[in-house]
Amino acid sequence: MSIFDHSIKDMHELLHKKEISVSDLVDQSIKRINEVDGKVQAFLTIDEENARKKAKELDGKLGENLLFGIPAGMKDNIVTKNLRTTCASKMLENFDPIYDATVIEKLNEVNTVTIGKLNMDEFAMGSTTETSAFKITKNPWDLNRVPGGSSGGSAAAVASGQVPFALGTDTGGSIRQPAAFCGVVGMKPTYGRVSRYGLVAFASSLDQAGPITRTVEDNAIVLQAIAGLDANDSTTVNKEVPNYAADLTGDVKGLKIAVPKEYLGEGVSEASRESVLAALKVLEGLGATWEEVSLPHSQYGVATYYLLASSEASANLARFDGVRYGYRTENPKNLMELYKKSRSEGFGDEVKRRIMLGTFALSSGFYDAYYKKAQQVRTLIKQDFDNVFSKYDVIIGPTTPTPAYKIGEVVDDPVTMYVRDLLTIPVNLAGLPGISVPCGFTEGLPLGLQIIGKHFDEQTIYRVAHAFEQATNFHQQKPQL
Repeated sequence: MSIFDHSIKDMHELLHKKEISVSDLVDQSIKRINEVDGKVQAFLTIDEENARKKAKELDGKLGENLLFGIPAGMKDNIVTKNLRTTCASKMLENFDPIYDATVIEKLNEVNTVTIGKLNMDEFAMGSTTETSAFKITKNPWDLNRVPGGSSGGSAAAVASGQVPFALGTDTGGSIRQPAAFCGVVGMKPTYGRVSRYGLVAFASSLDQAGPITRTVEDNAIVLQAIAGLDANDSTTVNKEVPNYAADLTGDVKGLKIAVPKEYLGEGVSEASRESVLAALKVLEGLGATWEEVSLPHSQYGVATYYLLASSEASANLARFDGVRYGYRTENPKNLMELYKKSRSEGFGDEVKRRIMLGTFALSSGFYDAYYKKAQQVRTLIKQDFDNVFSKYDVIIGPTTPTPAYKIGEVVDDPVTMYVRDLLTIPVNLAGLPGISVPCGFTEGLPLGLQIIGKHFDEQTIYRVAHAFEQATNFHQQKPQL
């Protein structure tokens, strides 16, 4: 059997019928990694010994949860007890955490099997997985192209059939954008829906963990397992976690869709625009209606995001100073040199760039002009969404302006790279949930459809995404590695 050919529910049924064992699933995952990861370069650490050990313990048992015994990959900024967590940075090259993140604990409770840790942009800063200190992950659809970022390793591992699902994190589009580039499903939940405890912080008011899967139903199953209130994270919200998969009825009759004109305007490729219009036709055929709307302040999203995210990053990354853990320079002459050299040698260029930008925005004399102003604009962006959601159920547009670009094409031009996130960033600034699902191809490369919902209304997003998925066959396409 191939992991490629089965949904999580299928695998669960095969386990219950005893047609396969958990060890068989883990064997298949590791076999596939050995076959293709030399080309894709998605994994940083493979925990084969412990994965096989846990699989043996689970063999013969019957777990009621659909995720029982399912192999998974974790983005390498999610801490895993006794399993190296590097954030793809020299700064944490030898860091072995002493505890599990809450999302890992929740997956352990339902007995998933962690296969290993996945490559990413260093400290989640980037859109291509090229800023990793260790390797460049390749897009399974075209090995000369990027898989997106910062969760590029997670998306590439799922797209290439190495694991049935992976966790990523999304600060400005870092789950949805790589999901779009790799032709898989990526969900950024509402801020506060999933605990951030044990995620290595980039921008605390924006970061969210979420699942990357091959189908919408698989995604809904994983989100249900990791969502919920956590005493260790005061930003989690005490709201009941629905059975997301139970609501996937395919019924979208009467659904009202808003399509922001800004999301189909300048900078969005013809192929991305056409794929969205074709997707809207499919949803119309299923009984939904759509109208064009405006999100006037979204044009300021990129500038607002990079000021706020960089400011939070400069504060969060101050803890990496060479004193307690992480990289430490050799033979510093004094304390100041220890700080300077440890940070300049341990961090990569993109991380340094954002720390400097953030420190500047927070500095005396510039705080009001930059950081405070950005927070005010963030409020306006959120109000734009609130106005649209007072009349419509979901907002739809492309996930990215273009398909995946070539390795090396934008990484040396940070402004161009930042602007490519213009469609995903506003969702994080407003704390909303958003999903990317495959909606077409151009020149053999996948395109993503972004569906944005109201706060804590992941159910409606999943319902729309599933209805579209069932009416099309884009999710069934596989890269030929």
